[in-house]
Order: sequence, then structure tokens, then C-alpha cells
Amino acid sequence: MAKKIKSYTEAEIIKMFGLERLAGNNAHHLMQDWTNTSTKLNDWEMALFEDTYEGMPEKITGWNEEMLKMNLIAFILRLGHLRETKSYKTYYESILEATVENHFLKVRADMMIATGILEIPEKPYFYFQEYKKVKDPKGDITGQLLEACLIAQEKNKNNKPLYGCTVYGREWEFYVMEKKTYCVSQAYNCTNKDDLLQIIAILRKFKEILETRLLD
Repeated sequence: MAKKIKSYTEAEIIKMFGLERLAGNNAHHLMQDWTNTSTKLNDWEMALFEDTYEGMPEKITGWNEEMLKMNLIAFILRLGHLRETKSYKTYYESILEATVENHFLKVRADMMIATGILEIPEKPYFYFQEYKKVKDPKGDITGQLLEACLIAQEKNKNNKPLYGCTVYGREWEFYVMEKKTYCVSQAYNCTNKDDLLQIIAILRKFKEILETRLLD
């Protein structure tokens, strides 16, 4: 018989697994290290940045999920250098599941960076979840990201931290989970040019963290 799937809220996940929630860029040393960064764009990247930004602050309110992905998120991920290499792959709309502390968890990751073979992810490192609206009938976006991190801990079994990002329309937040503690960054408003550039810098910094600290 198939196991019943339940989508949990952030509060439910905290209670079920005894997690500790921290908030702010300086609340955890891994978050501080990750977000305390900057970057510069070359001429080609700046042209893409300006083209992506043009008109976006006025249009984003009317975008649905697919429009948000195609008009903004895809280009930001490209500028953030989150492309697959020989060492890891990018997966989209992948299903993750595991039994963690006697709780069956199953979640769909909008985007994930993991090692894997063809379409099968094996060891996840980074999760990207997005909704157009903060309140969404599909469930709690932060709860789903935490489920993905708990599943990864169960699968990876290496005690290394997990990283992630959520997008609520304009607002981007970054997450680090280490054992039972997770930290949420300050919110970055992508309609602000300085914030958008910082989002790109943080994504690029994750690539560095992945390749120097997380890969086996």
C-alpha cells in the first residue's frame, strides 16, 4: 500500500524534529560566511543583468509561477553560475523521499544541485523552492525546504551542512541547515538592483562553498 503523503508547515517540522530556528545574516557562522560576499559582473553579464531587470519591478506582480521562472529566476541562476559540471548536476522538479526519525517525508524540489546519474539525484547539496505568492494553496514553502534538507541529511549521512533558497515573488531568502539548527537570512528584494546583485553574489559564493567544502 502506498504511503500517505502529508505536506508539513515550518512550525510542524520544528516540533516533529526538535529543530532550532535562527534568523539573520549574522545569527550563524555558516550564514555569515555565505552572505558576507560581493561580486562583479563582466560586460556580457552586466548586459544580461540590465536586460533581465528592465521592466521587472513593474511587471513581477502580474507574473504567475512560470512567468517568474522564465523571466527572472532562470537568468539569475545563470548569472549565479549555478550550472552543472562533471562533479554535480542541476535537477528540476525532482521528487525526494526518505523516512526520517520514523516520519515519512516526500517533497518535490523546484530546483536542486546534487551528484547523480542521469535523471537520478543521489547526494543533494542545495535546494531552490519558489512560489509566486507567500500564502499558497500548495503548502508552506519553508516547510518543504526543511523537509528536503532532512531527507538529504538522511541520504547523505555525512554531517555536512545543507544550503537552500526560497523565493516569494520579490523576496529571496537563503537557508543553511547544520544538524538540528537552521538559519534564515535577511530577505532580499529582487526589485532593488543592489539586492539583486547581492543575490547573484550569494549564489556564486555557494558554488565556491560546494566545490571546496561539500563535495566528497
